[in-house]
Amino acid sequence: MPVVTVTGPPVDRGEEILTPEALDLIGRLDARFHGRRDELLAERAARRDEIAAAGTITFDASTRAIRDGDWTIDPVPEALLDRRVEITGPTERKMAINALNAGAKVWLADLEDANTPHWDNVIGGQVNLADALRGTIALTTPEGKEYALTPEALRPDGTPSTVIVPRPRGWHFDEGRILVDGRPAVAGIVDVALYVARNGRELAASGRGPFFYLPKTQSADEAGLWDDIFTELESSVGIDHGTIKATVLIETITAAFQMPEILHALRHHAAGLNAGRWDYLFSLIKTFRDAGEAYVLPDRADVTMAVPFMRAYTELLVKTCHVHGAHAIGGMAAVIPDRRDAEKNAAALQKVRADKEREAAAGYDGSWVAHPDLVDTCLEVFDRVLGDAPNQLGVLREDVPSEPDGLLDVASTPGAVTSDGVRHNVAIGLRYLEAWIGGRGAVAIFGLMEDAATAEISRSQLWQWIRTGTTTEDGAPITADRVRALLDEEELGLALEATDEAGRARVGRARVLFERVTLDEGFVDFLTLPASEGLA
Repeated sequence: MPVVTVTGPPVDRGEEILTPEALDLIGRLDARFHGRRDELLAERAARRDEIAAAGTITFDASTRAIRDGDWTIDPVPEALLDRRVEITGPTERKMAINALNAGAKVWLADLEDANTPHWDNVIGGQVNLADALRGTIALTTPEGKEYALTPEALRPDGTPSTVIVPRPRGWHFDEGRILVDGRPAVAGIVDVALYVARNGRELAASGRGPFFYLPKTQSADEAGLWDDIFTELESSVGIDHGTIKATVLIETITAAFQMPEILHALRHHAAGLNAGRWDYLFSLIKTFRDAGEAYVLPDRADVTMAVPFMRAYTELLVKTCHVHGAHAIGGMAAVIPDRRDAEKNAAALQKVRADKEREAAAGYDGSWVAHPDLVDTCLEVFDRVLGDAPNQLGVLREDVPSEPDGLLDVASTPGAVTSDGVRHNVAIGLRYLEAWIGGRGAVAIFGLMEDAATAEISRSQLWQWIRTGTTTEDGAPITADRVRALLDEEELGLALEATDEAGRARVGRARVLFERVTLDEGFVDFLTLPASEGLA
């Protein structure tokens, strides 16, 4: 049997999570699948080089039978039939309670992009999930303020009305504080194994899980790895094959060209696909970062969901899902309401309403929001379209072409690269990394709820603009020196906002990190990898 060693420090109630059964499960899964994960990561790099050299990507001719085939995924369980509004957020205790009290159908409990993987967050997040699933999660702050689930948020059996769907970390992450035969375990395996070992049997008995969101998937082969892991998990804890269901985020450009294949690989465990819009933009930039000016995008603010290549991707996702019996879930409404300013609040709600009306009209079965105050707005939009129906699976979108060209129509994107856009990217990246280092993975910045994906867009755009000789509206080139000068200004301002020496130290570390992932000649695949170095 593999030897599993835990090197992380003690965490309150951690013994409830790091049980002998859970550690044995991690050991067996990691020993069996770690090598295959490594091979898939190597395939990612090789595929990226092929695409960059060709300057394009298209559908795989060898899997045409799957794309054109008459097949469906296994039936979706009753608990996931109605997903008209989903709220996302980290597994931090207060935010978990607020999410479950918000009235959403689903809570995406984020162990990935909205969560800094401090050891306390990794294990404490699992403690919070266990309490949340049982309806017992509560919090008393040092100031004496109490948080708990409201009676309206609970079912008659005392469990939450909102279905809980965790998102584990992506394939690129290892968990260095759990070693299997001396080697860091695959972080995604750790996250799902701990969750299923603690909660799997109870969830299966109630028909409400285990369910997962799967991030950063780039191919059907990667989806197939998840499928095999789920099968092993089910066998290990004694639940029926196909009980675990997963919704895959289509947030990479390569995954957009394999949506039917991804569903087919997971057909016994699939529930749907999600339009992960911000990571999708990052993936497009990253994949074609050195493919020349044809793939240079304007300011992030100009790249809305209505631009041709984003619309093509989101509409093809709906068509793909519904023809194969899967749910299509819309993307994040990142706007944050402002309870203190009625005018700003109304403007924020209107932006969210317009975004959700576009998705509902496109045939989506539900969508994401990032704040409890946005749940009612999203619910109102989808209630109006769905009526008494739980979803729009009957909307087949036969009008949407199943062709690759639209997915790469970057040239039709309106907008410009501006000085304000360059500064905004610098400011967003620096502020987000400072918060991430401090343990906050979901951060309100300039009126938007940001996670790692938006910081990735910021730094990858800057990297690409510098190397393509892009100029701003005044004709000035974007250079490394220009970005450093902006970093100097933004670092000074952020340091002045810090309230203690620890905060100023975080700002300094964030600046060094952002400069590294933005200006180094070699492109870092994910900024959270170097950011995680040295985390406790």
